[in-house]
Amino acid sequence: MSFEDSLSVFNLIDSLLSLEGDGAQLAIRVGYNSNVLSAGRTLGIENFGLSPGVSYYHPLGFYADVSGFWSKDFTPEYYLTTLSVGYMHDFAKWFSIMADYDRYLYAESDLYIPYKNTVSITPVLEFKPITMLINYSFYFGDTHVHRIMPGLSGRIQKKKWAGLDRVSFSPAVYMLLGNEIITEINYPYGPIEERIRQRRGLPWYEQIDRNVFGIMNYTLSAPLSIMYRKWTFTFTYNYNIPKALPGESITYGESSYLSGSLSYFIDLKRNKLSL
Repeated sequence: MSFEDSLSVFNLIDSLLSLEGDGAQLAIRVGYNSNVLSAGRTLGIENFGLSPGVSYYHPLGFYADVSGFWSKDFTPEYYLTTLSVGYMHDFAKWFSIMADYDRYLYAESDLYIPYKNTVSITPVLEFKPITMLINYSFYFGDTHVHRIMPGLSGRIQKKKWAGLDRVSFSPAVYMLLGNEIITEINYPYGPIEERIRQRRGLPWYEQIDRNVFGIMNYTLSAPLSIMYRKWTFTFTYNYNIPKALPGESITYGESSYLSGSLSYFIDLKRNKLSL
């Protein structure tokens, strides 16, 4: 999962904890996203995508999630399944930590994906109505990269309003930091340098790979969540401001996109389905 997917699971668990009952909970959901992300960074590509999923949460803090990703703009259209397991522990009313492991299963076997696994840890400080968190993700596979994303959010909520159980608005700002391998190609400055390289048996050009770290993106997020009985609907507007790493060239600029999800929660202890 990207950090936004992890944050969605975090918000899902928050919704589960707000429900009545102390047993295990199951959440069935379908999500919508209009943008493409890679290793936590938006690519500014408009895309219609759907993401069905099932999440399980145990009162001891363990959780598991299976998510699928479908888009008419990909071949095959159903292109990815993500398996996630994690644990969330409350050390105090104001401090908790969430850790998880994600595995990406791509439908296209010939597609080269450098990262097929992610290990993440997210400490969370909550002083209502303000929440501060910092997510660290290690993407690995054929190669590996690091992602660090601090975030600050607030929450305005109203319970038992207009026939709804809860309505909340949680504007947030996030900063993404990370590393990438930047490849530079240096060509000879003139015929003299070119002949020197030929005499030394060197290639005509010089390739230099540098591992650089820095700010990669800023995100402004404005999610609106509505809870009614066992149902939760979340609609989010996101605005991304990408930043180039030292020596990196990016071809996309600032962009905005919409995402949303509809979730239904099942109390496994009560073992009954009710609309």
